[in-house]
Amino acid sequence: METMKHQRIEGDGWLALLGGGEFSFGETQEADQAWLAKTPPGTVGFVPAASGSTDYGENLAEYLDEVFDRELEVIPVYRPRDSRRGRNCQRVDESAAVYLGGGLSGQLVEALRSSAAEDRLRRKLAEKDGVVVAIAAAAQALGEWYRSLKGDTFEEGLRWLPQGVVEANFNPAHDRRFRQLMGRPGVRWGLGIPPGSAVLLGPEGQFETVGTVFGLRDSDDDFAVLE
Repeated sequence: METMKHQRIEGDGWLALLGGGEFSFGETQEADQAWLAKTPPGTVGFVPAASGSTDYGENLAEYLDEVFDRELEVIPVYRPRDSRRGRNCQRVDESAAVYLGGGLSGQLVEALRSSAAEDRLRRKLAEKDGVVVAIAAAAQALGEWYRSLKGDTFEEGLRWLPQGVVEANFNPAHDRRFRQLMGRPGVRWGLGIPPGSAVLLGPEGQFETVGTVFGLRDSDDDFAVLE
């Protein structure tokens, strides 16, 4: 890929897109180390909207504590009304980083779109030391479009990645769905992120990768490995 500039909403913080993997088996440990290295001291906030699971937050908290000595607090956003609650918005503000858990992209989009909580997350990314992390389905939800579970259909994402899309848990040997996603209106670039890999998008076009990440400019192009 020629450049990674202008591929996320503006801000002085870092946006970490993780392809997936089981943190409990250490599959995301290198990626987690990368975004935590950019995170100031303090508690990590966890948004469970994509999964709707209470166990997810508990298990992630145990992992972050044992492996990285970092504290995690669940920000209980499960549905749209939770995203309007002042206390949840305050939790976003107070978190050193906010981690959007995986699950179903549509559930996360429905819970956050055009809400006070999404506005606070955007503000977090605008801060100099702000960090927002999105894994698997949550990373997909931040693009212009994401794949729906209803067959080969697509829905509008939260559009944190102007003209861009993400295919998480990506395997380049099975690229049909990613190429279909690239064919959606307005899409000019895409990231295919395998499990355990990650892309960190910083201010002014800065970016870092963990593991192998594939870039695509057009649905018919060959994949480029981001360096």
